[in-house]
Amino acid sequence: MIAKLRGKLDSFGEDWCIIDVGGVGYHIFCSSRTLNTLKEIGEDVTLMIETHIREDHFHLFGFATELERDWFRLVQTVQGVGAKVALAILSAVGPDELSNSIAAQDKTIVGRASGVGPKLATRIIHELKDKVAKFAFSPSSGGGDTSAASHAMADAISALANLGYKQAEAYMAVTKVIKEGADDDAATLIRLGLKELGK
Repeated sequence: MIAKLRGKLDSFGEDWCIIDVGGVGYHIFCSSRTLNTLKEIGEDVTLMIETHIREDHFHLFGFATELERDWFRLVQTVQGVGAKVALAILSAVGPDELSNSIAAQDKTIVGRASGVGPKLATRIIHELKDKVAKFAFSPSSGGGDTSAASHAMADAISALANLGYKQAEAYMAVTKVIKEGADDDAATLIRLGLKELGK
């Protein structure tokens, strides 16, 4: 199983690139977001890889960040979303915007992706609404224990929802105070979240 590739950019197209690793060229499917991080032929690049092995093919999907790769995996847990649609979603919507749109139950943003109609957009929003909290903390954010942070965030959102606030409102409030540098313990997030919601 290939999980990461580091090599030189050999060539690229609309939804793919070829990375030369020690003389072997790997054909990798990518979102436009990842492709936009690649600059010049011959440059050194590192991509996180998701490997798909089927009876009739062996495909590699590449991502500039672990967060984008995690979202690629997550959206495919929704019935009707395969690798092609998952890449289209990530090409049209960034991870932060995707998290916020799902938390806010806004299907129009997800619906911007090629191949995602109203019914599929609604299904994606519905099935992923309880899973977005763990993506609010990316491993590259510089925080410490991202698992503990995501649990604290989920606990804070749940507590605010139990107080009568809508899930989406609670998510947006907690996300905002986190981005403003709040400590990642549930009690602090609840207190600051309530303050934010009371504005």
